[in-house]
Amino acid sequence: MPNPNNPALHSWIDIAPTHDFPIQNLPFGIFETPERGPRVGVAIGDYVLDLYAVSQFGFFEDLDIPTQPKVFRRRSLNQFIALGRPVWRAVRLRVSELLRHDNGTLRDNEEAMRSCLVRQSEVQMLRPVKPHNYTDFYSSIEHATNVGIMFRDPANALLPNWRHIPIGYHGRASSIVVSGTDVRRPNGQRKAPDATAPTFGASQQLDFELEVAFIGGQNTELGHPVPLQYAEEHIFGLVLFNDWSARDIQSWEYVPLGPFLGKSFGSSVSPWVVTLDALEPFRVAGPLQEPEPLLYLRQVDAHNFDINLQVTIQPEGGPETTVCESNFQYMYWSMAQQLTHQTSNGCNLQVGDLYASGTISGHTPDSFGSMLELAWKGTKPLPLADGSERKFLLDGDTVTMRGYCQKDGLRIGFGEVRGTVLPANPL
Repeated sequence: MPNPNNPALHSWIDIAPTHDFPIQNLPFGIFETPERGPRVGVAIGDYVLDLYAVSQFGFFEDLDIPTQPKVFRRRSLNQFIALGRPVWRAVRLRVSELLRHDNGTLRDNEEAMRSCLVRQSEVQMLRPVKPHNYTDFYSSIEHATNVGIMFRDPANALLPNWRHIPIGYHGRASSIVVSGTDVRRPNGQRKAPDATAPTFGASQQLDFELEVAFIGGQNTELGHPVPLQYAEEHIFGLVLFNDWSARDIQSWEYVPLGPFLGKSFGSSVSPWVVTLDALEPFRVAGPLQEPEPLLYLRQVDAHNFDINLQVTIQPEGGPETTVCESNFQYMYWSMAQQLTHQTSNGCNLQVGDLYASGTISGHTPDSFGSMLELAWKGTKPLPLADGSERKFLLDGDTVTMRGYCQKDGLRIGFGEVRGTVLPANPL
């Protein structure tokens, strides 16, 4: 069987070596145009391959894909994902074959070319999945340590349970939006350290959190845990994730039950889902886990991925400034461990659910994945290219996150997740 990850492959579509979407990537997403309505698409260079049109022309005819072509004409990837891993792989392989430089099946069919390929500049990208559930983990040891130093005892920054279990909480799935959607500053209760009582109003400490999220690929039954060795079979792919956070609301509300209104006002995802298969060449070992996890979380193989990450802030009318450069490989708890722990009590999983990594911070100050850390709780304002400074985000600021893997001359990218801060609405 041909290897769609082969670095030697190239497409008959002209794609720059630095592009996020070469033929070895082929991420899935949902796009629409006024003429077509919502469709399942695959990103290839500057184009979108319309899988509904591909199916109509019979290019998937010999594949066992139930309900095609209708499954490719949906507002989310959920129905396609639910068909299972063998179908995802068969479709990705067939798309790779159709786009290969030495295959003229699609290229030489003028009518099919016009129907199946659309420029990315001409489409509107939609949220890739409809998540019924959303879990946000807290799996970067550097981030957890920084927060512990700032808010608790610097000598005992990590809570006693942190090195034993992947900490997480169930968040609000309904407020997850696609890249390009503006995010409105939330109102909430806040209490200054020296104040005797809380006040209500717009958050003054709005922050981003640099995260990567994985998307659930299988339903499971209530009461049936997923063993670690099978965890990745339940993962469809990965997206970039901005977990917007109102730190002043969060710090007042989080005791004793954890995040609530300081998080649920909005989270942003990138539109293209990069499959776990496409990321296979970039698999790496994670950090040494001490003490050794309990047996059900003990992993032998490499379960982390080398994904370069970047965050920029652009003030309204001003230039963009890179404020963070980090990497997904820093995560202490892997996605496999997160998913296994999520199900260890018998919690059932649903196709399309989102599982965010938690803030991804590295060892150096320029790799910290939030304003809370970059400006160190507001004590070290962050300079921007226009001469201004930031302790936290201001109205009109646009935050953009980008990610890519690179090895042996091959680059696999995620595109971007972007959002602009709007002023709070009065209550």
